[in-house]
Amino acid sequence: MKRISPRVSLALTAGLWCATLPFVASAAEPARLKLAQSVQAEPTPSVPATSAAPAKNVEVDRIVAIVNDEVITTLELRERVQQAMHQLNRQGTPLPPAEVLEKQLLERLVLERAQIQFARETSLQVDDATLERAISRIAENNKLNQADLRAALEKDGIGWDRFRNEIRTEILLSRLREREVDGRIVVTDAEVDNFLANNPDAMSGEEFLVAHILMRVPEGATPQQLARLSARAENVVARLRSGEDFGRLAAANSDAPDAMNGGQLGWRGRDRLPAMFADVVRKLQPGEVSPLMRSAAGLHIVKLVDKRGGGAGDQQQLEQTRARHILIRTSEIISDSDAESRLVALRERIVNGADFGELAKANSADMSAAKGGDLGWLNPGDTVPEFERVMNALQPGEVSAPVRSPFGWHLIKVDARRVQDVTDERKRNGARNALRERKSDEAYEDWLRQLRDRTYVEYRTEKE
Repeated sequence: MKRISPRVSLALTAGLWCATLPFVASAAEPARLKLAQSVQAEPTPSVPATSAAPAKNVEVDRIVAIVNDEVITTLELRERVQQAMHQLNRQGTPLPPAEVLEKQLLERLVLERAQIQFARETSLQVDDATLERAISRIAENNKLNQADLRAALEKDGIGWDRFRNEIRTEILLSRLREREVDGRIVVTDAEVDNFLANNPDAMSGEEFLVAHILMRVPEGATPQQLARLSARAENVVARLRSGEDFGRLAAANSDAPDAMNGGQLGWRGRDRLPAMFADVVRKLQPGEVSPLMRSAAGLHIVKLVDKRGGGAGDQQQLEQTRARHILIRTSEIISDSDAESRLVALRERIVNGADFGELAKANSADMSAAKGGDLGWLNPGDTVPEFERVMNALQPGEVSAPVRSPFGWHLIKVDARRVQDVTDERKRNGARNALRERKSDEAYEDWLRQLRDRTYVEYRTEKE
């Protein structure tokens, strides 16, 4: 039975919501130039010399990049720069030079646009009902109602329409990754066995606060490109070791989505770090920076900010939940509202005496359908947070209202609960989740690189 991965849950915050990875422009396509010319502002008629009125400078929202058949304008880029500056200031991160920050954020806008276009071409979308639920969760997480959230955003200079559009984009990009990458990750029992054999202390409870800088290597990069990128990365390492602020250099140089957050990955156990990072952090002391490292994605610099915990006991007893569910997946044919309505009708039948297991066999899109939706005994963390939060609130025998997760819409029924010694089982589940997360990150990087290779990009900056 395939568990519901906790890796792919969507975490929405009211900050810099949409951060994606930059890439290098392709050679220009002459066919695209007509588009660029057609959308440029009309030239302002010249003013006769005899006119008494002085000429005024009028700012034009000009094109700064073309992505396939769409444009990115100065206004879009300026808004993203202001948003990033606000976040960096709030974090206390020194700002990089303005032109460097602008270049970084333009690259992020380009890849974000490429992903949105791909999602649209493949009929992936986010309906209004899903957007409203996400905004409600953001308000609740900040202990606000929607009216107060709107007022707080406007006080920070963020318009309500812009906020809604950016949240819709974040949900869309998250779903795109789930569909194209996360849903295809497979971890075998042999891989779990090998991981545990080579990492006996991986589940010790020790956690690391790690920050990183990624400098992406374009696919098919020439030796000259590699040499220039390596020299730039070595220069960043030298500046870090001379005492420059890591967050500032991450914002100015990193191609990773967390660059505007100082490159920090958050607190993670060593098993949840990328394999390359896990190997190097054990050799670092808090505050130290790694040598330059190379992977298929590019060049990496890692800093161990801090570490904590460790020494967890060998025996672990956990409360387990025996649960079953009915899953309705959304698609081009089945919308969120359709899926939710179907489950509301099924729940009413169950409340009126219908057998949950039989309805699961007939209606569920999960592999567990053949077993009446039975998921077996679940440990904390075995399912995504949206699912687990609702499951934990149910009493044995109770059936939930429809709940959405990254996999679709669920009805959940709790059959029983127990306390169990799960030391070995939990280690294996932890190892499986760690391997899935590592594979997902690597596969996502590769998928983005392939998407970039298929995307036409032309830059139209003033300096060019």
